[in-house]
Amino acid sequence: MIRHLITGLMALSTSAALAQTLSTDPFPTPIETTSDVIAVNFIEYARIPNDDAGFAPRLMHMLTEPGSGRRFVSAMTGELYGMNADGSNVTLYVNINAPQWQVQVISAGSERGVQSFAFHPQFNQMGTPGYGKFYTYADTSNTDVKPDFVSGGTRRSQDTVLLEWSANDASSAQYDGSAPREIFRAAQPFPNHNGSQIAFNPLAMPGDEDFGLLYVGLADGGSGGDPMNVGQDLTNRFGKILRIDPLGTNSDNGRYGIPSSNPFVIDGNDSTLGEIYAYGVRNPQRFNWDARTGGILLAEIGQNQIEEISPVSAGANLGWNTWEGSYKYVSGKVDMENPQSEAGLTWPIAEYDHTDPLFQRQVAVTGIVIYRSDAIPALQNKVIFGDNPSGELFYVEADSQHTGGQASIRRILLNDGGSTKTFLQVIQEKNAAENADVAGRADLRFGYGPDNQVYLLNKHDGIIRLLVP
Repeated sequence: MIRHLITGLMALSTSAALAQTLSTDPFPTPIETTSDVIAVNFIEYARIPNDDAGFAPRLMHMLTEPGSGRRFVSAMTGELYGMNADGSNVTLYVNINAPQWQVQVISAGSERGVQSFAFHPQFNQMGTPGYGKFYTYADTSNTDVKPDFVSGGTRRSQDTVLLEWSANDASSAQYDGSAPREIFRAAQPFPNHNGSQIAFNPLAMPGDEDFGLLYVGLADGGSGGDPMNVGQDLTNRFGKILRIDPLGTNSDNGRYGIPSSNPFVIDGNDSTLGEIYAYGVRNPQRFNWDARTGGILLAEIGQNQIEEISPVSAGANLGWNTWEGSYKYVSGKVDMENPQSEAGLTWPIAEYDHTDPLFQRQVAVTGIVIYRSDAIPALQNKVIFGDNPSGELFYVEADSQHTGGQASIRRILLNDGGSTKTFLQVIQEKNAAENADVAGRADLRFGYGPDNQVYLLNKHDGIIRLLVP
């Protein structure tokens, strides 16, 4: 009897002590809102037309075509538009959802659709293996095809497909090739955080080990908390950043290559998948390379508490789902005891809190640019990122030693008509001026141009804005 009483008291004491360490507010000191604010000018660079029903395009990703300088921007519903370097002459390059391609893009909800696209670095180099080739990463409602990747379980909400398109004439204003080749198909168990970004290393030159290798973010499959426990599972491709050779053939399905320099090929462990470059990610929203260091930084969407900016290197473990940012992840909360205490993990350089008063009910990090240009001196040597729903723009110093948290995060505001505004305010005022429905959120995405040009995209007015001196 006494033993049981003592055991019960100890259990209660242990539970109480544990409960005191759990938090939904890991960074109670708010982000600084007035000090060290950078105000940046912008121009309306281009406008993408509304759809046939009159709705603004849901702009998602923007790139510069290698070689020509043409800009391309994608909408989640399937359209890929091209435009001249000055933003003029906007043309529909290809509609991925057109019936003849049989892709069947599904874009219902806020997270499904065309996730990303990328041009092979040899796109404009006639006679090379990559000539005319570009890649799209999209969700499809067609689940009749056997998937290459599964997360586990029996649910199948939709598939995410990586497709290779081959233009006959890379300089053509409209895509002139045949139907795309499917590289892989991932069966998604839930309709949220599925794919993310695909990209070639823009710093890699011919002859470099990284040249022509495609980085592919594949999130943990959705729902919440990584229910399939894929993040730390090196036998599963979900919850990873993959690196593949899209022109190779030594994968399990024979439709892409696994580079011999990948970290889990080098280690010779048969229980790991060779296409994995880094792991332990939940929703690797956007990543980019630093022209000065050659390193990669990732904007990683968190679960309930923490959004993070983290470095990514070969073989890196970013901790999900045992860690959310710098803290242990425990049943939807974070454990404030012993942050960053597990050996061998890669920790964020900066992270912010869902409960910060700057934000709306929903919070999701996006980005990212390591700004090494002197075109806008105030932004030079800054890591620029943002919050998707609220449209807040942020920076941290690129060359400082950061250890996580939000103390180093500062805001970027936009100069507009003599006053500084948030990106959401700019969108809302444009909506009001055009008698359109006023957006309640920004749905911010970044676009990328040469010499660190930074474009701001959104889903509510079709306007691409360029940050300028």
